[in-house]
Amino acid sequence: MSAGTKDYYAILGIERDASDGDIKRAFRAKARETHPDVNNEPDAEERFKELNEAYDVLSDPAKRDTYDRFGTVDPRFGAAGAGPDLGDFFAGFGMDDLFSAFFGAVNAGSRRVVRYEGRDMATAVTITLEEAATGTEKQIVVDHLAPCDVCHATGVGPGGKVVTCPQCGGTGQQRSQRRTFIGVMESVQPCEMCGQTGHIIDTPCQECQGTGRLPDRERITVAIPPAVSDGARLRVAGYGEAGVRGAAPGDLVVTVRIQEHEFLHREGDDLHCRASVTMTQAALGADLKACGLLEDTEIHVPGGSQFGDVVKVKGEGMPRARGSGRGDLFVHLAVEVPKKLSKRQRELLTELSSELGDDASTQRSPLQRLREWFGG
Repeated sequence: MSAGTKDYYAILGIERDASDGDIKRAFRAKARETHPDVNNEPDAEERFKELNEAYDVLSDPAKRDTYDRFGTVDPRFGAAGAGPDLGDFFAGFGMDDLFSAFFGAVNAGSRRVVRYEGRDMATAVTITLEEAATGTEKQIVVDHLAPCDVCHATGVGPGGKVVTCPQCGGTGQQRSQRRTFIGVMESVQPCEMCGQTGHIIDTPCQECQGTGRLPDRERITVAIPPAVSDGARLRVAGYGEAGVRGAAPGDLVVTVRIQEHEFLHREGDDLHCRASVTMTQAALGADLKACGLLEDTEIHVPGGSQFGDVVKVKGEGMPRARGSGRGDLFVHLAVEVPKKLSKRQRELLTELSSELGDDASTQRSPLQRLREWFGG
């Protein structure tokens, strides 16, 4: 290991021949110990970032192979320092919620009930304009709380079972009485021991601490439909945060981002592009090819076209979302004037200029034209 590089195996506390399972288990254990929300040491945040970085490299076969050979990660595979942001595992968690999520209990002072259903998670995927038109599939990496594969998401350890909560007797509520000047007042609160479920686990799973879920990384394929628009959100059911002890999982919400095209600009279902034409083509008219979505498109430039004129090609835009045909392609003409002329070209243009009356000595003033108009 060269000076200045990090020993990712040491950070995770594993040997260099560790299996994928060993890496995952070590990461899960360290994540519970080092997250700044549960670790008050001054360097907790830095250690947690290093843990993310180490797991990002060693959990990816290609990155791990490069790291093992060179002691670093080749830039082509992405910077090692840009590991997964596991903040989503704890996003929105205070100390009470964090312990509730991992240890299945409610902090005694909070009087909050555990959220058993998994929360939705969000990510983004980038596609090309062509892929937006035809539809595509993209593989993405999701870092989330997944069902524990040791206890099968039950949270129950070997020999354990779910029993009635001794504190509330299975009601999920605690009743208390206090005497006031107007009499005895009774209040009902959620049971803090069982999180209002009425049941607890007598022997929790040691891997997930009885929650039935663990931090994990998963690669999934997302189907992107044709005619998708920039900023569209696709919901992938069940791939968000896993629920506590087998409760319903959340969904993964994927925001679609479309790259800017080199030649085409999209406005709704229509496309816009620019086409260069010579001054003779603009004057005489011409049949040309313009940049289309999937292939070049034939366009007709009418004679006498001016700079900025637009040629509309029906049905050559983006597919419409509801399958009702396609938008249009608008080609904006840019008339180009040659910067250098051959001797013959200059002669011809000079003759044309004279024929058109461009010479200042032959040009009529606006007053002369007005007199001619009225027959003066």
